[in-house]
Amino acid sequence: MNQEIENILYRENITLASRLKRAVAAIIDELLISLVLILALFDSINQNLTTQDVILLINSYLLEFSIMKISYQAFFVMQYGATVGKLIMKIRVVDIKTMDNPNVVVALNRGIFRVVSQMFLYFGFLWGLLDESRQTWHDKTAKTLVVNV
Repeated sequence: MNQEIENILYRENITLASRLKRAVAAIIDELLISLVLILALFDSINQNLTTQDVILLINSYLLEFSIMKISYQAFFVMQYGATVGKLIMKIRVVDIKTMDNPNVVVALNRGIFRVVSQMFLYFGFLWGLLDESRQTWHDKTAKTLVVNV
């Protein structure tokens, strides 16, 4: 682990969130956002469409779905330091420099690169499994850590 990060965590008496807690939080968040999309498209989906038609319908809203994901991540991380999934798992996102909630620019950066990572087969998330600081691509680009509350 980066010595600077180790020193900050030690000084602030903070521990990194486990990979399992982060994974469960991410699953909760994905389920919540997917539920919102399904509710928004429920009338269209409910018109006896075939499975292929439903997939094409959902894919036609890919840009809107991505914007929704970025907005959700950025707002909650900036405002509360955690998304709903992270709040449930009792973990939060902190800016490495301030050890506080990320500001709007950092939160937006993190949200955008989170979606980019998902678009590239979740490689950015897999990176976090191998990284000593447990930082995913979106954590690296935003200079954030996910820590236990």
